[in-house]
Amino acid sequence: MILRPQVEDIKNIGYYLGKIIIGLALTMFFPVILGISLGEINPALDFLISLAISLMLGLILTKLCITEKDLTWMQGMIVVSLSWFVAMLLGAIPLYLSGHWKSYLDACFDAMSGFATTGLTLVQDLDHLSFTHNLWRHLTAFIGGQGMVIIALSFFVKGTSGALKMYVGEAREEKLLPNVIHTARFIWLISIVYLILGTLALGIVGILNGMKPLNAFFHGVCIFMAAFDTAGFAPQYQNILYYHSLVYEIIIMVIIILGSLNFNLHYTVWTGNRKEAIKNIETRILFISILSLFFITAIGLNREGAYSGVLPLFRKGFFQLVSGHTTTGYMTIYAQQFIKEWGNLALVGIIAAMAFGGGSCSTAGGIKTLRMGVIFYALKEDLKKIILPERAVVVQRFHHIKNVFLDDRQARSALLITLAYLGLYAFGAMVGVFYGYPFLESLFESTSAAANVGFSCGITQAGMPAGLKLTYILQMWAGRLEFMSVFTLLGFLVAIRRGKR
Repeated sequence: MILRPQVEDIKNIGYYLGKIIIGLALTMFFPVILGISLGEINPALDFLISLAISLMLGLILTKLCITEKDLTWMQGMIVVSLSWFVAMLLGAIPLYLSGHWKSYLDACFDAMSGFATTGLTLVQDLDHLSFTHNLWRHLTAFIGGQGMVIIALSFFVKGTSGALKMYVGEAREEKLLPNVIHTARFIWLISIVYLILGTLALGIVGILNGMKPLNAFFHGVCIFMAAFDTAGFAPQYQNILYYHSLVYEIIIMVIIILGSLNFNLHYTVWTGNRKEAIKNIETRILFISILSLFFITAIGLNREGAYSGVLPLFRKGFFQLVSGHTTTGYMTIYAQQFIKEWGNLALVGIIAAMAFGGGSCSTAGGIKTLRMGVIFYALKEDLKKIILPERAVVVQRFHHIKNVFLDDRQARSALLITLAYLGLYAFGAMVGVFYGYPFLESLFESTSAAANVGFSCGITQAGMPAGLKLTYILQMWAGRLEFMSVFTLLGFLVAIRRGKR
């Protein structure tokens, strides 16, 4: 029997959702400060308006729904799933006010793309977008990569068991430290240290390439935020092709690989266990998968005669493959080149790379390399049971931070989430075909949206049907949260309508 949610459930959800909104509102001070500093008064006003609306909504929710009770698992999951939609609606306000998006729906699309660390965009005349709005686009990616809930856990939620429910609901199953709030703060520490180092490296290379210091470091900080959080936003329309620099591209590849690795792995390496980077199942699967899929992609590119020579193949082929596999979506080619130059086999290689994704408990999207490894070892275990004598005891284990013995629960969970992702990829492809786009192109774009990649073969643009925009928004949302909190929200809505008191 399904029970109808009580008023107390709504109050708990509203109270913690209000705290997350307050945290989001406070992050809008960064573009306000930048706008005032650079004399971009109108853009700064756009964010002051958005900040006031967000802060007011957050304070109203925390006052109306004030409670001292901890969240239940269901409530925590619902807070997480709703927070991303509310962040999209509020984060889109300053974008829409800028006049660079044709509609509020388009601004919502970009806000969700940023928070979900996807990188697909519908912005108009990006090259003339203000510094202030450009910073916000990349800041949404930085916030989304760490997680909306991480903001609340870091600053506004103290000492409650409800913290764990929200943390897990945001597709982060692993705690780096015994206390989940300390874990959230350590994630910020990792990100900020890398932010400083990455910005310096990119800024210096930009200056050496002839950029003015202000532009070089502004581009550096924006590119880092989107690269480390595997988002794919860039300050210029040409994306990474704009910089025409091999050194810049190599630095970016290092950053996006770091961003696609498990935060638990970062913590382990930071605390002195450097061998874990080589022994870990996720890094091994990621390395093998990148090499295997690049082999397929390179064969396809060679067949089409797309690039002649090792260096062009590295900068155009390998860069795209790594960018897709880490679900970053940075591009050194134009969108239409995927269709006109790459050929079907190379496209299949890129689609598979996007679908697989990066590490669990990272900023990357997709199925995740840990699940791929678990499924592989589960298959290996079943084959051993078939081949070996019936009396033989088969125990399968793998190394992920520590030696882990594989059990049926892990294998079942990995397989179910993988099937959910494959279904999401197929669903978006069918919607694309419904609107008249070719199947392979529709599958490419759908996988890019659902795996939070950001590659486009030309379908994603302001003129595409509104139904397809909404489909991609839902895919980005569900793919980023990895389904559990999404399913919980759907169950909650059903319980409101059909549940019994």
